[in-house]
Amino acid sequence: MSKTIEMIKNYVPYNEQEAEDKQFFIDCEKKDQILTRDNQLCHLTSSAFVINKEHTKVLCVFHKIYNSWSWVGGHADGDDDMMFVAQKEVKEETSLKHFKPLSEMPITLESLAVKSHIRRGKFVPAHVHLNVTYLFEADEKETTHIEADENSAVAWLTFDELLERSTEPHMLPAYKKCIERVQNNDF
Repeated sequence: MSKTIEMIKNYVPYNEQEAEDKQFFIDCEKKDQILTRDNQLCHLTSSAFVINKEHTKVLCVFHKIYNSWSWVGGHADGDDDMMFVAQKEVKEETSLKHFKPLSEMPITLESLAVKSHIRRGKFVPAHVHLNVTYLFEADEKETTHIEADENSAVAWLTFDELLERSTEPHMLPAYKKCIERVQNNDF
């Protein structure tokens, strides 16, 4: 059993959606390898909800494929340590170097539908991201930079700004859940 599936089995769902998605992750893992994109139906991704020290803003990127402001994240690509994947994505997508996890366990867990799209000139069919999100804290004064292959902007947004600027309606419940957990110190 993979380290990630073991972590997911031990994860305590925050709500009914997470309980259903937790079982979906486990069921997907039984059917085929979910650590790589070789599984074109569903595979693991890890996201980072990076908040400032005052817990009032989140570090976001303007994602080129989705044409939307979003959290930072990416594919496991064979790595079985989702915390490491989230940390790697923060560094790659924002150039942030100094940030710390606020919990060893994910703050959210969700299955996210991804529409078909073109990535680096190649068609990618519709599929599902089995996503885990970790909560990090950083100094918003630290210099950040874009990752030109993936995003065109990096910015600290208030929670309300993230909800207003995200053009992906299906992502709003996940963002709202992160915000609620941060505001309730539930992490």
